[in-house]
Amino acid sequence: MSQSVSVVIPAYNTERFIQDALESVLQQTVTPGEVIVVNDGSSDRTADLVAAYNGRVRCVRQENLGTASARNTGVRLAQGEFLAFLDADDYWAKDKLEQQLAVLYSHKVDMVLGHAQVFVDKAMRDAPPPDENSVQPGILAGALLIGRESFLRVGFFDEELRLGEFLDWYNRACLMGLTQVMLPNIVLHRRIHDANTTRRLRQGRRGDYLKMLKAKLDAAGQSGQTSENS
Repeated sequence: MSQSVSVVIPAYNTERFIQDALESVLQQTVTPGEVIVVNDGSSDRTADLVAAYNGRVRCVRQENLGTASARNTGVRLAQGEFLAFLDADDYWAKDKLEQQLAVLYSHKVDMVLGHAQVFVDKAMRDAPPPDENSVQPGILAGALLIGRESFLRVGFFDEELRLGEFLDWYNRACLMGLTQVMLPNIVLHRRIHDANTTRRLRQGRRGDYLKMLKAKLDAAGQSGQTSENS
C-alpha cells in the first residue's frame, strides 16, 4: 500500500518548519512511496534543508506562484495511486496514512479526511488565546488522502486563488458527488505562526473568498437547472 501514496508538500520560506513536516511524513507507520517538495521560490534555507533528505525526498523548484500552483506541480509529477498533501509548516499524526489507507481500501470511497489539531507556535508574537475547541474537522489539504483518479475528476487547484484554494476544490468535489469519510481521529497538527499564508496575504483574502463563493453559487445554480430539466 505504501508504494501507492505520493505526498506533495508546497514550501515557501519554511526553513523553521520544513524538517518537522518531512520527519512526520518519513516516520509514518506506513511510509509513502514518494515525497515531493515543491520549492515555490524560497529565498531562505528551505532548499538546503530539503537537500539533506536526498534519496528519500524529491525537491523541485519553481518561481513563486503560490500554494495552488505548487500543489498542482506536485500532482503532475506524482506517480502514486493516491495523493496526500501537507503544508510545510504543519505535521502529520504518525499513523495518518495507515488510518486513511485502511478506510480507502475497505470502504471504496473517493477520499478520506480526518480531524486537525490547531496549535500556536511558541515563537509567535501576539499569540491568540488558547482555544478549547482546537480539535476540529479537517477540511484542509493536509488532512486529505484521495485516489489520484478521483482528484483528477474534480480537477486541479485554482491557481488564481492565493487563499482558499483547498475550500474551492473541496466545494467542487462535493458538488460532483465524490464520496468521503471523515475520521474522528486527529491526523493533522496545524501550526499557527507569524508567517502563515493567511496572515501574509490578508489584504487579498476578501477578493479570493468572494470569487470562491461566487463560483460555488454559480455551480449550485447550474446543478439546480439540470435537476429541473431532467
